[in-house]
Amino acid sequence: MLEQWLRWHHCHRVTGGHEPLGYLILLADGVHNLIGGLAVGGAFVVDIRLGVVTWMVAAAHEVPQELGDFGILVHSGWNPRKALAYNFASALTFLVGGLVAYAVSNQFDVAFLVPFAAGNFVYIAAADLIPQITATDRYRVPADLVLVTRDKMEQSAAFGLGLAVLLASTLLT
Repeated sequence: MLEQWLRWHHCHRVTGGHEPLGYLILLADGVHNLIGGLAVGGAFVVDIRLGVVTWMVAAAHEVPQELGDFGILVHSGWNPRKALAYNFASALTFLVGGLVAYAVSNQFDVAFLVPFAAGNFVYIAAADLIPQITATDRYRVPADLVLVTRDKMEQSAAFGLGLAVLLASTLLT
């Protein structure tokens, strides 16, 4: 919802610097990491094996995402030291989320956080990754239609393989 609100209410005024973008990135990343921490913490409470798998998936997603955030901060005019410190601080909300999930697990059933986390990853794939993958302009001439078709087939096969791996892991557990 935050993403949609920001898209609808973005500012068209040009400011002197790019600092506001950096603070927006940090705020969104902090919320994102808090939710991720809640999900991983909830997964560990449900089952240690599920927690490890969820943590590995989150780490595979977070490492490049945090590097990207750092790059955006530096490109926006932040000095690298400040960008690293603030990015690290926003990443700590992941730990806070995990600890909160564990702390409230005695009072609440935190198992709902597992499908919530899965839904978040499906949302990321559906809203961000799939449109980016399919919106290729690598080939600009009509003669390259065969290459575009091959790319689409490779992408569809990779997507299908991912679904098959998910199905197989479900059936084998």
